[in-house]
Amino acid sequence: VQLQASGGGLVQPGGSLRLSCVASRHLFNNYGMGWFRQAPGKEREFVAAIAALGGTIYSDTVKSRFYISRDNAKSTVYLQMNRLKPEDSAVYYCAAGDRSSRVDGYRYWGQGTLVTVSS
Repeated sequence: VQLQASGGGLVQPGGSLRLSCVASRHLFNNYGMGWFRQAPGKEREFVAAIAALGGTIYSDTVKSRFYISRDNAKSTVYLQMNRLKPEDSAVYYCAAGDRSSRVDGYRYWGQGTLVTVSS
């Protein structure tokens, strides 16, 4: 397994969660890392991405609420999600690719972790 995401769960609106994605050393050192999400009946959408040297981009819907970071020693990328809303509910996927916001910019995908925001 080259990408392993974890940290999803049930959280109340306004709460926080931190997702983690452990990557193989090869992917982590050579690719940008991104987070995407997919809600039932909807297309997969971009959330955030971080370059190997740390530059970040965010979708407008999560900017100032979500933060992406990476720990080079652990080959792990994180997504800190704050002030969660019901519309943030989705399966969240980590991916390795060109650090763009395009789904087709990522060649390697993890298995996904479910986030449910509900009271």
